Amino acid sequence: MRISVIGCGYLGAVHAASMAKLGHDVVGIDLDAKKVAALSAGTAPFFEPGLDELLNEVQSTGRLTFATDMAAAAGRSVHFVCVGTPQKKGENAADVSYVDAAVASLLPFLNPGDVVVGKSTVPVGTAARLANLIAEQQPDANLVWNPEFLREGHAVQDTLSPDRFVYGVPGGDEEHAAVGVLDEVYATPLSTGTRRLVADYATAELVKASANSFLATKISFINAMAEVCEAAGADVTVLAEAIGLDERIGRKFLNAGIGFGGGCLPKDIRAFMARAGELGADQALTFLREVDAINMRRRTRMVELTRELCDDRLMGRHITVLGAAFKPNSDDVRDSPALSIAAQLQLQGAVVTVTDPQSLANAARRFPELNYEPDLDTALRGADAVLLLTEWDQYRSLDPHETRALVREARLLDGRNVLEPQKWRAAGWTYRGMGRA
Repeated sequence: MRISVIGCGYLGAVHAASMAKLGHDVVGIDLDAKKVAALSAGTAPFFEPGLDELLNEVQSTGRLTFATDMAAAAGRSVHFVCVGTPQKKGENAADVSYVDAAVASLLPFLNPGDVVVGKSTVPVGTAARLANLIAEQQPDANLVWNPEFLREGHAVQDTLSPDRFVYGVPGGDEEHAAVGVLDEVYATPLSTGTRRLVADYATAELVKASANSFLATKISFINAMAEVCEAAGADVTVLAEAIGLDERIGRKFLNAGIGFGGGCLPKDIRAFMARAGELGADQALTFLREVDAINMRRRTRMVELTRELCDDRLMGRHITVLGAAFKPNSDDVRDSPALSIAAQLQLQGAVVTVTDPQSLANAARRFPELNYEPDLDTALRGADAVLLLTEWDQYRSLDPHETRALVREARLLDGRNVLEPQKWRAAGWTYRGMGRA
């Protein structure tokens, strides 16, 4: 099929390359000429494992091109809208102006029978509004809302082999023309067992917001339990294993630590609360305020634990922070707990050095006042305390004896609870975890 992908940021670039991998003829369209040039050269403007290789593979077939002019969408039958919906400045609500602009720019190039596919995360009600806008310009075109469920670090796999597809069409009609078109687009993963659900517009929009809110709630729940475990002298990791064995609960996302960040979960749950308020259903989601508060409190707690670890004095202490990205296998530092903690420590007088395999350039743009060191050994040398804040494999596999030889004081705060306390304590380290006795 001939496809356009509008917006070539994280979602759009991965989606465009993956659709070409599935055999379609794809053009990615973005206003950013530098981004388009990089993608055309087979290099993503962000780090995502496997994406550069995929870009080069599919571009060599001639099935993937990039452009800055919306006219490149003309003559194509399926148009994916993949632009961002950031949090509005000074508000919790999502900014859908980029989605509106993308659809408005696409309208002159729509033909009868074309299908516009929304993938951006939007407030409920957006799809119905855009469907009316499209109908005014091209009554024979269709809008379907097809939310994305990508995990950064696994985005290529999640696009090529997702765990489910959700199609939002008017009335949730299984026989709607757009359903058959999307089935053809996704024929390969559907043939290998990926489940497909058809819903109405509002339900499809709520699926993504609900999923992210549930995940955020589960993470904040176990972090709240970590606070109780610290007060009681219990171990939250054993607690998580025990309750995770209950099949009604499950073990995934029950990992206590410094909380969640990134460009999706924090802003999505805030936008969900804001939209519920607009609909008069704000009381239904008041619990999400505490979910958000617990998450932000973990960062303050990490600073407090660092102070305790350093004999109640941060001024002049040399602190090495392992990790700047909000999660491993990513260079995304948006709302990164690790960077927030590093900045708070620096404000309280510590000398902070941050290291990360991929995200230092992005981190330096966001917090230029911090010290950044790409070489791990150099970053560790002379440290009074080490904080593991992003669980990259190279940090999880550190040798405690070799690491001790580099630092000034063998103090370790494991903000992700991924190291073995006995192993590090046996090597002479003062080890602290989150919610662990």
